[in-house]
Amino acid sequence: MSRPDVVVGVSGGVDSSVAALLLVQQGLDVAGLFMQNWADDGSGHCRAEDDRRDAVAVCGRLGIPFHFRDFSAEYWQGVFEHFLAEYAAGRTPNPDVLCNREVKFKHFLDAARELGAGRIATGHYARVEQSGGRWRLLRGADRGKDQSYFLHQLGQAQLAATVFPIGHLEKSQLRRIARESGLPTHAKKDSTGICFIGERDFRQFLGQYLPAREGEIRDPHGQPIGRHPGVFYFTLGQREGLNIGGVRGRPAAPWYVVGKDVAANILYVDQGHDSPWLQSSRLRTEAMHWIAGSAPAATFTCTAQTRYRQPDEPCRVSVGDDGTVQVQFERPQRAVTPGQSLVLYDGPECLGGAVIAATDAPLEQRAPCPVSLERQA
Repeated sequence: MSRPDVVVGVSGGVDSSVAALLLVQQGLDVAGLFMQNWADDGSGHCRAEDDRRDAVAVCGRLGIPFHFRDFSAEYWQGVFEHFLAEYAAGRTPNPDVLCNREVKFKHFLDAARELGAGRIATGHYARVEQSGGRWRLLRGADRGKDQSYFLHQLGQAQLAATVFPIGHLEKSQLRRIARESGLPTHAKKDSTGICFIGERDFRQFLGQYLPAREGEIRDPHGQPIGRHPGVFYFTLGQREGLNIGGVRGRPAAPWYVVGKDVAANILYVDQGHDSPWLQSSRLRTEAMHWIAGSAPAATFTCTAQTRYRQPDEPCRVSVGDDGTVQVQFERPQRAVTPGQSLVLYDGPECLGGAVIAATDAPLEQRAPCPVSLERQA
């Protein structure tokens, strides 16, 4: 068997199918590799076998070799154990970021090299460009589908070995290409949510691993409002699942999670989508990852996202001696959540990112041991 030029991560979805098609059309020697990242737990919710069959069908249609690798053990150790630990600490992690860093652009890249390929390709909506002697990660052309946010932990070595064949396409264009090329996945629905949970109820899934304790729901002033089934199940800004009925003396308006005290097992809520208890203007991160290898300056301005599909938010960044950054936003931000990722941009270029450690939201600052956030000049 000849050594492929590039190995495509075929997921059984339309995006990776078109990625493989475009590489074949370029005349490259292409192979497909399907990664199983979650062992079937017998719940009937794992779609990996259906996805594998679709990936096999796509490779057959394109006439390229199909390979399979089981990375479920690596996923458990590199992604899922961290996911559980973060939820247990009351934070809200982003497993997709870790999956890209720990599995897709580590173990998958190693597997591709074992097959003799020099590069890998995926169906991410992002672009890679080399200029000024370094590799740059750029947003995908389809801003609504751009996935650079989830790729911010990649470095120079990984980008040098990676191709994003669909990064220049709009989703509608991609669907049309898939349909006109007769790809068996052309009409397949996009997958959503956390991959290992699938369509099942999140609370039920998490409860298998983190035994929750029922506790009090209070307003920010400490007044009892109701009961919760476990603080782990809720994140800042969440409205669904609180099951708060009419509260005497309060208007008939929705309630939102505005804080969590994991040690005391208390969930804090307030009324109003834009409650002042949800607002913050400053944050501090854990150690920052810079795609270029270092920060552009000790202090600089750029734009940021604190969640996926968020508009660019102008901010000022100060880089600490310990590798963390402090960010001052031009305007207050809603529900910035510790455990999620801060990702920085200079125009279309992704500079890097880090896990959010703390914000200056009112309830965080009122905590017994608030994290210091120095005000920037």
